[in-house]
Amino acid sequence: MPHLFCSAFLLVWLVLLAPATRADKVAPQQALDDVIAQSWAFDLAESPEFATRAGVHDHNDRLDSARIEDFQRRASTRRGFLDRLNKIDRGALSPSARLNYDLLRRDLTDGLSEHSFRGFLMPISNRGGFHIDFPDLPKHVPLGTVTDLENYIARLRDFGRVTDEQITLMRIGTDVGMTVPAVILEGWEDSVTTHIVADPTRSALYEPLKKLPDSIPAPQQKRLRAAAAAAIAEVVSPAYQRFYDFMKDEYVPNCRSAIGASALPNGREFYRHRVRMFTTLDTTPDEVHMRGLAEVKRIRGEMEAVIEQLEFDGDFKAFVQHLRDDPEFYAKTPEELLQRTALVLKRADGQLPKLFGRLPRTPYGIREIPAFIAPKTTSAYYMRPGGDGKTAGFYYVNTYNLPSRGLFDVEALSLHEAVPGHHLQLALQQELEGLPEFRKYSGFTAFIEGWGLYAERLGLEMGFYEDPYSNFGRLNMEMWRACRLVVDTGMHYLGWSREQAIKFMLENSPMSEHNIRAEVDRYIGWPGQALAYKTGELKIRELRARAEEALGDRFDIRAFHDVVLGSGAVPLDVLEANVDAWVAGEMIDDRG
Repeated sequence: MPHLFCSAFLLVWLVLLAPATRADKVAPQQALDDVIAQSWAFDLAESPEFATRAGVHDHNDRLDSARIEDFQRRASTRRGFLDRLNKIDRGALSPSARLNYDLLRRDLTDGLSEHSFRGFLMPISNRGGFHIDFPDLPKHVPLGTVTDLENYIARLRDFGRVTDEQITLMRIGTDVGMTVPAVILEGWEDSVTTHIVADPTRSALYEPLKKLPDSIPAPQQKRLRAAAAAAIAEVVSPAYQRFYDFMKDEYVPNCRSAIGASALPNGREFYRHRVRMFTTLDTTPDEVHMRGLAEVKRIRGEMEAVIEQLEFDGDFKAFVQHLRDDPEFYAKTPEELLQRTALVLKRADGQLPKLFGRLPRTPYGIREIPAFIAPKTTSAYYMRPGGDGKTAGFYYVNTYNLPSRGLFDVEALSLHEAVPGHHLQLALQQELEGLPEFRKYSGFTAFIEGWGLYAERLGLEMGFYEDPYSNFGRLNMEMWRACRLVVDTGMHYLGWSREQAIKFMLENSPMSEHNIRAEVDRYIGWPGQALAYKTGELKIRELRARAEEALGDRFDIRAFHDVVLGSGAVPLDVLEANVDAWVAGEMIDDRG
């Protein structure tokens, strides 16, 4: 992707011009184009780390700022962008421009609502935060030239500032009652102490310096290695030590005991906002809870049918215990788990042209989840490719505690995280032509995660799940997402305890207790996000069924998928309008 702006000066200049451009005195299309360009420039200038990932390298020597005044200023500027949008005559725009208008307006509105609830005062969780993200820096930045490496070292030296700003932010959060639940921080120490090193060359952040490009002269290599080691020894390790002391002495002892978001200041309204934001639907926590219970009941019936097919001598509980206890269902080594995963994805790659008219050019790879976060994180996750086309997407597999990673889940999990799931969708989104840049990186979770869960089900059409145990694994993964609707709303809105949520999932899913506890803690620390998966998948399946019924033999699965993915990630009501318009067009063409 080419650079969108030629310098940091131009980025700031565009933003400063924004208030002077009056949407009511220029043509609606031009006014919209101005707001889109200036808000995108502002986002890049405010987040150098995001800019790097998006392929814009003007600020590769800086990290993001996290002072309270930064959050206030960003909200004020974005409120100005929203005000300008509201003055534009939406009806005078073309259909494609109206969609850009609607999506930017939604982004800004959701972001301002998030700011009003002060969630930024809780910047860490059991599986995320600046201290967990920073060691991944080498995976997201260019490191091929002397300038690249000098920028990287400058970012190492900037980490001390960031750490102090985050500590200040969390102190403010503690003072006003905005802290994460203490229970989800159990075992937090490893994510910090791993990076407090006596020998800087043993730091994960020194790894890029161990093998430098041959194009860099030896004296320069020596200088860069010394500079990186000094930055780690003088700034990075001491910053992690300061953060460790703060967490141990101040933050963790003062974290709240209540697990639900409802316990936060204005917490019930905050959670209702989160439900609307993550589902992209005008729905309530109670409605989501009931939908989850219905899905759990349906999926449980399908699981029972598989058990009957296997002629297992025992009930559901006994079968689940069999899956948890029998070593036959678990890899013996990390290599075995990774090999099984790679084989599934190689088979999946060969099936994609049957289901999609358009496929991404960007490749993907497989990596192990880093050891310092593996015990507290989920079974797998995906990291999207860089915006400059120089970094592949990566599917991260958790090889910690192998007796908790059932091989019967590998097919469904891999199809979700890589292809035809997250990699296919997100890489395609970044490669779409004609979209404003902000839409290439839009993150409507209900669409993204709904597609990932829908992709698991596509495995039935791709020749997977022929083994009944693997099909049970697929249903297990679907049950896991249905349970989320129940336990997330239960804990954050209906007063459920952590143990109540764990018990519900243990009774309805063959997931290991280790995984279930890690997952429940994830939901506690990220209110509402877990609702997106099943909500989005149900909508995509509903739209496909509707299109199949309307078009009959004329239904083309490749065309349907291209329509679903052709606008990038969008709210579910927008997706519905897109599919309905396609179906109507196909019916008109047929009659013509």
